[in-house]
Amino acid sequence: MADKIVKTEFTGGMRFKSNFDDGHHIIIDTAENDGGSNSGPRPKQLMLSALAGCTGIDIISLLNKMRVEFSNFSIDTEANLSADHPRIYTEVKVIYRISVKPADREKVEKAVNLSKEKYCGVSAMFDKFANMSFEIIYS
Repeated sequence: MADKIVKTEFTGGMRFKSNFDDGHHIIIDTAENDGGSNSGPRPKQLMLSALAGCTGIDIISLLNKMRVEFSNFSIDTEANLSADHPRIYTEVKVIYRISVKPADREKVEKAVNLSKEKYCGVSAMFDKFANMSFEIIYS
């Protein structure tokens, strides 16, 4: 038996609807110039979003446990695709932007390292096919 099930159905054009086993759903589509209607994110974009969400949840959880007060937390993911098909991500950079007291910066760095080295399964999967880099920008 599978741990997770996502059912994805074709809904017309180039559009699909993925239904998750927890009741959520998303629309996946492509750009108009590729035959879609641009009604949802592209599959590879979702991969980058999953990476940001996974590491972000880890970091929030860890910072809360460390009692670190923070604000303005966001994550940018930047990626380069291979030139040949199938086009896959070859380089991925995760950029964390966060406001904390200078005394808590070491804790943020610890949380980022724990996420990428121990907790974030999506990051571990990306490590299998892409060169990963991470940056923290404090504001």
